[in-house]
Amino acid sequence: MLSTPHKPHSHGPRSHGLWEATAPAAPATTALDGHVSAEVVIVGGGYTGMSCALHLAEAGRRVVLLEAREIGFGGAGRNVGLINAGLWLAPDDVSSALGPDHGERLLKLLGDAPAQVMALIDRHGIDCELERNGTLHCAVGASGLAEIREREAQWQKRGAPVKLLDATETAARLGTSAYLGALYDARAGTLQPLAYARGLATAVVKAGVTLHTSSPVTKAERKDNRWHLTTAGGSVDADWVVVATDAYSTGPWQMVRTEQVHLPYFNLATQPLSPELLRKILPGREGVWDTKTILSSFRMDRAGRLVFGSVGALRYSGTAIHKAWARRALSKLYPELGDITFEHEWYGQIGMTGDALPRFHTFGPNAVGFSGYNGRGIAPGTVFGREIALLIKGEKTFAELPLPVSNVTPATFRRSREAWYEAGAQIAHLV
Repeated sequence: MLSTPHKPHSHGPRSHGLWEATAPAAPATTALDGHVSAEVVIVGGGYTGMSCALHLAEAGRRVVLLEAREIGFGGAGRNVGLINAGLWLAPDDVSSALGPDHGERLLKLLGDAPAQVMALIDRHGIDCELERNGTLHCAVGASGLAEIREREAQWQKRGAPVKLLDATETAARLGTSAYLGALYDARAGTLQPLAYARGLATAVVKAGVTLHTSSPVTKAERKDNRWHLTTAGGSVDADWVVVATDAYSTGPWQMVRTEQVHLPYFNLATQPLSPELLRKILPGREGVWDTKTILSSFRMDRAGRLVFGSVGALRYSGTAIHKAWARRALSKLYPELGDITFEHEWYGQIGMTGDALPRFHTFGPNAVGFSGYNGRGIAPGTVFGREIALLIKGEKTFAELPLPVSNVTPATFRRSREAWYEAGAQIAHLV
C-alpha cells in the first residue's frame, strides 16, 4: 500500500505559500489500494467534501472520501481566508435571479453559514487561527459608498447584523483614511484556510471516514444499481456519489470545471509587524476587501503578518508586476510600513460562473454536487456539504435544497476570457 504521510505540498512555493508554512499537519493517509465498498463515496477533499463526509459519518453512514492530490490542494488551501456571509451578488439580485423561494432560502443559509463554520471549529477543536470579529467591505469613491449603502439596506431588511460605518469609524478600524466608509458584517470573520481544511480532515478520520489521498478517479459507471468508481490503485462501490471537486475538477466530472471561468488571485504576506504597527493597523483583525472592480483584500494572520491580495497570477511577467503594485498600494494605505518585506507569495484560481451564482447538479441516479462558489468557498462549502448529507440521510428532499437542479453548461470563450483576466490584471496593476 502506498503511504502518503503529511508532507509539504510539492507544487512550488507559490501554490500554498504562508498557509503551507503555518498549518498544522494533515492526518496521515494512503492512496486507495484494492476494492472497498461504502454507502457513500465522496470525490474531493475540500470544504464541501469533508463537511459532507463528517456529517454523514456522525450519523453512522459508511463513507469513503477520495482526494486526487492532498487535503486542501485546491481553493481550500490557497484562498484569502475570509469567512464571508452571502455571495458576491447583492441579496436582492440573488432573490431576483433564483426566485423568492430558492433565493431567500439560499440567502438565509449563507447568511448563517459563518456561524456554522465557527460552531464546527469549536466542536472539533480545530486549530485554524479563527477570528470572530467580522469583515469590512470598504468603499472606494462615491460609487463604492453608494454600493455598500444599498447592500446594508438589503441585508438589514432581512435582519442581518450589518452596519454602514462612516469614514472616521472606518479609519479607526483600519488604521488608514483611504476609504469613504465600510460595511461591517458582524457575522463574518477570518481563519487559516489550509489549517481549517486539515482540521476537518482530522475530524473526518476520527469520525470513521475512510480517507484516501493521491487517488484521482479515472472512471465512474453504474453497475447493478450502484456506483463503481475506479482509481489507478483500486475501486469503490457505493450507493451515492458526491462530486465535490469544483473549479479543480478533472476526470469523469471535468465538465464542472468547464462551466467556470478561472479568475487568478494572488496573496502576499509581509513579515510579522511590530507591536506598534499592530496597535494601529487592523487592531480588531477584521477581514477586509474593497469595492474596486479589480479588488484588493487584506487581513492579519495570527503572527501579525499582513496578508494582502488582488486579482492576478504570480507567473511570467505577472510576478514582478503584481508584487511592485502591491508595494505601491500598501505604501499608500500604510506609509509607516516603509519598504516592507514579503515573506510569502502564492496564488490560485477562483471559479466564476456566468451569473456569479453557485450551482447544484445531478450526474445520474444518486450522484450530486454543489459547485461554482465564485470566491466564497469557506462558508458556502461547509454548509453545502451539510445540505448534501441531509439529502442523503433523507432529512431533506431535492425540493428543499437551497438551489434548484441545473444542467452543466460550458462557459463560452472560457480560455480567451481567462487569458483576458490575467492580462487585464497586469495592465491595471502597471498603472
